[in-house]
Amino acid sequence: MTERDPKPTLTDAEFRLLTSILRERVGLHFDESTRFLVERRIARRIEEGDFGSFASYLYQIRHGQNADEEFANLVDLLTTHETFFFRERAQLDALVREVIPEMIARGAGGRGPVQIWSAGCASGEEPYSIVMLALEAGLVPGRDFRIVASDISRSVLARARNGLYRDASFRDAEASLKIRYFSRKDGVSKLSDEVRRHVDFMHLNLVDEPKLALLGTMDVILCRNVTIYFDLATKKRVMKSFHERLRPGGCLFLGHSESLANVTTAFELKHLKRELVYRRPVLGEERDDIWHGLARAGVDQAGD
Repeated sequence: MTERDPKPTLTDAEFRLLTSILRERVGLHFDESTRFLVERRIARRIEEGDFGSFASYLYQIRHGQNADEEFANLVDLLTTHETFFFRERAQLDALVREVIPEMIARGAGGRGPVQIWSAGCASGEEPYSIVMLALEAGLVPGRDFRIVASDISRSVLARARNGLYRDASFRDAEASLKIRYFSRKDGVSKLSDEVRRHVDFMHLNLVDEPKLALLGTMDVILCRNVTIYFDLATKKRVMKSFHERLRPGGCLFLGHSESLANVTTAFELKHLKRELVYRRPVLGEERDDIWHGLARAGVDQAGD
């Protein structure tokens, strides 16, 4: 595309098709309020990749030779991976000081370490924060707990595995923890292998139910500040999957700005010392018809 070529523009029909593809394949929701942002970011990609037009680009992500790769680029373009170490610290302290020890005490550890899933982990600050705080609390990774972390973006997962971070990731980090677990060179902080080796990263789409099943069952799921990108139908679909992945008595941590009100009644609120966490009721407390309303609302069809 030359400088005299007009900027690519997004028609109403193309916008509807694009948002439908994103919602069905990865659960991301965009409406008219975000249309300008979507158009601007993809237009830049169209120019960089010399795709010519939005119509050509839509064909490429659906039927092109490198469709999967380009769709992954699209998801990276449209999602925000802003996070930092020890974000919403009180929740992480509650996890390592209350939830994990309680699960060990009541016998969850009898099956092995407490299984923790960081869903939507971005560049890894959340799961690595858990490991550091757990070490500080005297817990032993591998024996007391195990962490698997996932994200839909392959590029941020690569950054997470590298364990290299700039100053923006430490806005809420204590100096003592930074000194203890990081080494610094050329303006970049490198996380120690003592922490990195205790997190297993995987590429995962939260609306890909068959692949989610490969995770097995979990004792704790953290999905903080992720579902804000989903519409209601997708939130219900994802929460149903979380319910299936959690063992009875397992805990679900959402971001402080997130709630399951109007989404599902399958979880109960559990009061900790200074935090609230969602909990899957233990066997005998659940209702047989708990997902009946979701199926009636069309959630099953949304997964077709």
